[in-house]
Amino acid sequence: MSDSAVLYRGSISPDEAVDRLRARVGIVTATHETVGLGDAAGRIIAGDLIAPTNLPASNNAAVDGYAVDAAFLARQPDHAFQVIGRAAAGHPFGGAVPSGAAVRIFTGAVMPAGTDAVAMHEFCRPSKDSAHVQIDSKLTPGSNNRPAGENLRQGEVIIAAGTRLDAADTGIAAAAGFAQLTLFRQPVVGLLSMGDELVEAGGDIHPGQLHDSNRPMLAEMLRADGFLVRDFAIIPDNRDALSDVFRVALSTCDAVISSGGASDGDEDHTQAAMDAVTAEKLFWRLAIKPGRPMSAAILDGVPLMCLPGNPVAAFVCYRLVAAPVLAHIAGRTPVPVLRLPVRAGFDHHKSPGRAEYLRVVLEQAEDGSPIMQLHGRKGAGVLSSLTGADGLIEIPVENTGVAVGDYLSFIPFREAGL
Repeated sequence: MSDSAVLYRGSISPDEAVDRLRARVGIVTATHETVGLGDAAGRIIAGDLIAPTNLPASNNAAVDGYAVDAAFLARQPDHAFQVIGRAAAGHPFGGAVPSGAAVRIFTGAVMPAGTDAVAMHEFCRPSKDSAHVQIDSKLTPGSNNRPAGENLRQGEVIIAAGTRLDAADTGIAAAAGFAQLTLFRQPVVGLLSMGDELVEAGGDIHPGQLHDSNRPMLAEMLRADGFLVRDFAIIPDNRDALSDVFRVALSTCDAVISSGGASDGDEDHTQAAMDAVTAEKLFWRLAIKPGRPMSAAILDGVPLMCLPGNPVAAFVCYRLVAAPVLAHIAGRTPVPVLRLPVRAGFDHHKSPGRAEYLRVVLEQAEDGSPIMQLHGRKGAGVLSSLTGADGLIEIPVENTGVAVGDYLSFIPFREAGL
């Protein structure tokens, strides 16, 4: 058996890790909050949002021109229509339009009674005094007007429960007349780093020390994903100190994330601290590189996810495991990690027994198609390899490497454009 096979024996995949955690964690859907529309983006909607009326409420003009009866025009295409009024958005024409007459109309205006089509002004010949107009285009009922309910029909679901709201959701909710939305409360995630060598950013460092980068990085990822962060700072390499913090965090937060001390060395205390607080262990070690030492436990429905100390490994484990679990806790409808098939523009050798995740940038090949290239220096501790990268390339467990031209899964760092 190879060294790699021995090292990863008993490890589980990120998907299995997510399934184990989702099956056991508590969720926050019992608690709702009413929030103004301006503060709703990034939050999870608690129930289906239903359209109270048709949108638009009435047929309206899709272009500037003249509103007429299409059937009359078809019978008398050379007719000079008398222009009896005008209609603009917010200023409808009052009354009905007699057969053979027209109304000057502008985009968004309600279609006057007695008309069912709009002749674009580019195909119209108004008289010098604008009292009459002749139309040089053929029209059918419904030409150049938007029917009532084209955008939304009364009673239909605008936004499904469990959706994480984005700018488009905010816009359609506003269009439907909602100033407030009912949302699930935001989960509180306890966050801590572990290690005697760690110093807060901005502090003086001495030989053997380094600034803690994981906590600021993970805190930003958590906030961007819509969670509230409770910071438990840096914990020294001490089982009792870590156990005390775990107890407080697990009793006051909806989930807890730690980084560092996750392996099995003499100075790695997360496993012992889990035992000390009587948390039930769900797994230890993932069949991935970077990220193998990740472990997780649960206590009274609250998950404790212990990420590796190497920054890239912590980043990968958060994206593949912690983020989907936290989304479940928040009440979000499950959304699979986005994986796009893209060609590799490089060769790479990989050992068996694990999936591997490398940082890549997208470039344009000569034929115009996207192609992935390695970005930055390799290594689970090389945080600079994340800056400027477009995403991760996923090399499956069964692959022994990558050759130029292979199609592999690309996991983008930024999935939404809104």
